[in-house]
Amino acid sequence: QVQLVESGGGLVQAGGSLRLSCAASGRSFGSYAVGWFRQAPGKEREFVAAISWSGSNTYYADSVKGRFTISRDNAKNTVYLQMNSLKPEDTAVYYCAAGKPIITAQAMRSSNRYDYWGQGTQVTVSS
Repeated sequence: QVQLVESGGGLVQAGGSLRLSCAASGRSFGSYAVGWFRQAPGKEREFVAAISWSGSNTYYADSVKGRFTISRDNAKNTVYLQMNSLKPEDTAVYYCAAGKPIITAQAMRSSNRYDYWGQGTQVTVSS
């Protein structure tokens, strides 16, 4: 069993930065792939970024590539999402999720491959 808690959301002006954290409790977190997803009001949940269990492979949605960076520190049981050059369209509730085994790039982007989810953190970008 893995429990996930997101933090770091807030209100920021367009062009600003935020760093989200996803802290995990439970055994063997280091063996789980972790993804970030987001859901804006009235829209479906969408993939943002994902990282393999080792941290050696990362994946991004085209809409955030070059602006967001996902990383993990398995010693701290934490995954990070550094978000730079934020835009109003990045406004959403951001969720982290963990699952295994998730191997392929396509699987990393699929929310139904993840077994555990956090409660979400709100990110609001003002124009």
